[in-house]
Amino acid sequence: MTAHLQGSLFDQTDQLRLGSLDGIRRTVLGLGAWIDVLPGWLTGSDTLFEQLADEVPWRAERRTMYDHVVDVPRLLAFYRADDALPHPVLEEARAALTAHYADELGEPFTTAGLCYYRDGRDSVAWHGDRGGRGGRYDTMVAILSVGAPRDLLLRPARGGGETVRRPLGHGDLIVMGGSCQRTWEHSVPKTTRATGPRISIQFRPHGVH
Repeated sequence: MTAHLQGSLFDQTDQLRLGSLDGIRRTVLGLGAWIDVLPGWLTGSDTLFEQLADEVPWRAERRTMYDHVVDVPRLLAFYRADDALPHPVLEEARAALTAHYADELGEPFTTAGLCYYRDGRDSVAWHGDRGGRGGRYDTMVAILSVGAPRDLLLRPARGGGETVRRPLGHGDLIVMGGSCQRTWEHSVPKTTRATGPRISIQFRPHGVH
């Protein structure tokens, strides 16, 4: 199942290590939404990619779209609050994020969802995480990306406006906060450019999905 990953020239180490979150930078999107971005938060991330790709029990899902059942264009895995995460560094990342955002979020990150984008044909359509409390209240979703960079796009959910683009991979972190899940949408579009595989790990508080 493992797709070939071209290693990053800037991440040539097998030692997995999280950096400080002090260097994270916030961009105010408007409508009460913001994103924090920290490139290269996790060093040794290519090693983590290989382990996750090989060892996570990935599942393929199907969904109904326009009266047809189609394959979801990515592989998925989900870890509940009481599940052990598939690598200790992810436990460390979740704890570090919980501590860093304790005053602002007011609750811990608990669950972890993983998406495996095997190549440029895999994607996720425009959406907000509104299925739970994120549809009614301000919250946060933190995404750690390992593997080859893919563009994460954000746009206002209503009324149009400029699209924000952030290429994420090789240990990069993005946190979507405030009203972002209600007032903005995000996607990982398909691409015809040659691109390697990527795994994203999404940390969420309880009841946000």
